Amino acid sequence: MKFATKFILALWMAQCAITFAKGNADTIFYGGPIVTVNDKNEEVEALAIKSGVIVATGSKAAISKDWQTSTTKIINLKGQTLMPGFVEPHIHIIGTAMAEGLGLNLSNFSLPYDTLDTLDAKMRAHLKTIPPGGWLFGFGVDPSRTSPFMAELTADTLDKVSTTVPIFIINQSGHIGYVNHRAMELAGVTEETKNPSGGGVYVKNMQGKLTGKLIEPPSFAPFMAKMPAPPQADLIKAIKKTAQRIASAGVTTSAEITVGFESGLENEVKLYKELTANEGLPIRVRAYLYGPAIPAGYSGLKPNEGDDRLRFIGVKFISDGSTQGLTAALNDAYDYPKNTQNKGELDYKSEDLYKSMKVYFDQGWQLAVHANGDRAIDQTLNNYEKLLAGNSHPGDRRLRIEHFTINTPEQVKKAVKLGVIPGFTIGHVDYWGEAFHNHIVGPARADRIDPSAAFKKEGGRFVYHSDSPVSNVGPLNYISEGAGRLWQNPPQKVLGPDQRVTVDDAIRAVTINAAYEMFSDDKLGSLEVGKQADLVVLAANPRKTAVNQIRNIKVKETWIDGKKQVW
Repeated sequence: MKFATKFILALWMAQCAITFAKGNADTIFYGGPIVTVNDKNEEVEALAIKSGVIVATGSKAAISKDWQTSTTKIINLKGQTLMPGFVEPHIHIIGTAMAEGLGLNLSNFSLPYDTLDTLDAKMRAHLKTIPPGGWLFGFGVDPSRTSPFMAELTADTLDKVSTTVPIFIINQSGHIGYVNHRAMELAGVTEETKNPSGGGVYVKNMQGKLTGKLIEPPSFAPFMAKMPAPPQADLIKAIKKTAQRIASAGVTTSAEITVGFESGLENEVKLYKELTANEGLPIRVRAYLYGPAIPAGYSGLKPNEGDDRLRFIGVKFISDGSTQGLTAALNDAYDYPKNTQNKGELDYKSEDLYKSMKVYFDQGWQLAVHANGDRAIDQTLNNYEKLLAGNSHPGDRRLRIEHFTINTPEQVKKAVKLGVIPGFTIGHVDYWGEAFHNHIVGPARADRIDPSAAFKKEGGRFVYHSDSPVSNVGPLNYISEGAGRLWQNPPQKVLGPDQRVTVDDAIRAVTINAAYEMFSDDKLGSLEVGKQADLVVLAANPRKTAVNQIRNIKVKETWIDGKKQVW
């Protein structure tokens, strides 16, 4: 009761301070739709900012009268739309920088699909840039988006590119890798090498010979350990470029979902702190430590440590693989290939995952678990239920399930009951929808992928993300995908019409809901008095734009703390 009284008093005092300071706004916006994303989904005529905080929203006449002075900057939107800055709750910022800025970027989100021949040509061209002793590292090969369907790299095909330069290519999903024989030789991986814990597999053929295919990140470790580390200056440059590109999509706050995965926990924590201290990032970051990278007994960071620009809030685990990669853990077998018995695999025994999570849950960290398949979702929900036992307000912990791809109605209901927030990689619908529907899992399961409407019906929250570099950062694209659910590959069809949501619901999934998921909704995610002035200026109002054209709206400006970002 005392805490509640103090909180109400502090809130009242803060409101009074704002109310009594009328007449000295730094900036006032007007002249276009201002979409607040408040509880009523209101649009207002004007918005005023003071010292990086929103101090008023409402009519232009009232705000001009109460807040405008001779020094106030007046911005006429000229018909453009002002919205809350987008919140991206699941990005691998360092991973994206390395995949797109330091290696060979093989991602292809347009048509036509690549073939093994076009991939070979791209690798051969990049080979000429590799210095002596270097590795050919690439990201973005995707058999489910390769012609013919599921054409896959092997050590033998990579040997055709080079037998002397080690080659390590990561699948678009981030859960599968491909290496040539030279890379296996340098990494010391042989037919006798045991599969690593955490779901790692060195795939062998029927004759017991290594194929060059790797499953799950633990199997990548021997190869990453032998690859020359990029110069620190090059890495920092690439991270800054990636962060700028994220901001250019209208994102003002982003997660870093796996701190420690690429180069170790201490190195990456230090890197983020230095970048933030030197104003090297044009976005806010909410960071999640990668569970397997945390040393035993680690006490270097406390839950919620940091400030408004960089805050460490959670711990992330991976419970299964990729749905389009046929490694996510399902309750029933995949449809592809025909008559397969493959159901994918869990990365952990349930009791082992529970023990790993409980350590950080008890310390007060938020938990986020990657679970694509319904078997992995079952495992995660059951463990969350155990962790939350006896908690009268389970939603206060805001536990996360990343992807929640292949699911059941019962799992949705249980997740809502536990206050679990699913993060949908909504690009699954766009880029992989046809493959899921017609080949990988069949219509019934595919239609429930990313079940936005089901969560809304049950009264739960959901968010959208890119999982970059798995798909491209672009919240306007996510809004189109969530509200329209149209797959890319012709002939285009709607994937699961019953799971479409309104444009307003999709907007909330990339603003206030995403801010809530990352414990930032008190300051971010909507344009309301007392919140940080994180804004995005759009060429058009997504609420008045045809659903499948929302993705094409231009981001004109991105503002953080009332300041226009320039890079």
